[in-house]
Amino acid sequence: MPTGIYVRKNAVWDRLKAGMAADHAADFARWLRERRYTSLTIVERMRLLASWTHWARGEGHTLAAIREAYAASFALIEAGHRPRFRGDVNKDAVETVKLFIAYLEDRGVLTRSPAKSSAPLVAEFATWAREQCGLAETTLATYLGTITPFVETLGDAPAAYDAVTIRTYMIERAKAVSVARMKGISVGIRAFLRFLIATGRCPPGLDHAMPNVAGWRLASIPRFLPDADIARIIGACDGERRLRDRAVILLLVRLGLRASEVARLGFDDIDWRQGSIRLWGKGRREELLPLTQEIGDALLAYIERGRPALATPTLFITEYAPLRPIDRITIKCLVKRALKRGGVESRCKGAHILRHSAATAMLRHGVSLQGVSTVLRHRSQAMTAHYAKVDIALLSAIARPWPGRSPC
Repeated sequence: MPTGIYVRKNAVWDRLKAGMAADHAADFARWLRERRYTSLTIVERMRLLASWTHWARGEGHTLAAIREAYAASFALIEAGHRPRFRGDVNKDAVETVKLFIAYLEDRGVLTRSPAKSSAPLVAEFATWAREQCGLAETTLATYLGTITPFVETLGDAPAAYDAVTIRTYMIERAKAVSVARMKGISVGIRAFLRFLIATGRCPPGLDHAMPNVAGWRLASIPRFLPDADIARIIGACDGERRLRDRAVILLLVRLGLRASEVARLGFDDIDWRQGSIRLWGKGRREELLPLTQEIGDALLAYIERGRPALATPTLFITEYAPLRPIDRITIKCLVKRALKRGGVESRCKGAHILRHSAATAMLRHGVSLQGVSTVLRHRSQAMTAHYAKVDIALLSAIARPWPGRSPC
């Protein structure tokens, strides 16, 4: 039995067999091993799981209600409970059962918990935004962060919303945040009001009550890295240990992908025969980009020699336990480390600086605005024209004649 490798005391094994983990202990140990937990860590996790299931059995909890049992044990620790002996329930045991719940969800024993919301109205908006608007999860998370305090302040009865209360809320928020942040709040709340109008909860036109945020669109010079710095960043990802980092960096800096798009990339999205990469952009638009030789070689090297064996359709996964698909925050940290290793100084250290750099590099190497707009998948070419500011010579391609008479 594989569990015997990781359960070294009879008392631990007896507790596991008598508790809610009896039918899953061996598979849970294998699941941990698949995610690159070390043998010693698995031994300790199994001991902690045995301690927690022993406590849960004494409290009368069952596997079907394991989430409620976890919440009760978490509350117990938060209330100041101190373990009386080594096998008693403690903070580490509670953390282990959280991992055990993730295992049960992954194996289909438990259904995954739906995302929690502070109000049913906000949860309904989230469902509507996904199904009707095709909103990306990263964008939706940003929207919910602005909508939730709005509903908590004005209440969950939209019939009571009017222009005065909305404007008063926005004015108060503007006192505590920057102009850029205020623009984001305005976009999120306006989307929420349009949802309320579409579902008949608010009168039409209430979204126009939102005050405009002062600012000048695309007035700044885009931040980017010169070609020499890009070469240093790519060079900082050489070697067998950084095959994943090199593939990710090339996708960001050659094709201008967003961090979330790289994180969502799966094996089915790469067409090796046709030489293309399929992306699901904003609004769930399906788009194709070319798979260049450089990027293709980097992806193959990572898949064949660098990617851990984990049964998931997602291409990029974490390197250390627990193994799981990476997210956009992982990519942000990956880029930050590559900048540091390459000795590149930059105020912006996230993944988006590489998207900006890809756009400006293409323009500076003679690619047309239309071509860059196609690669970056901008809905408006005016957004792409923003990058022409990095080279005065490129401005002639978008400049309009000055109205009025010619100068003397």
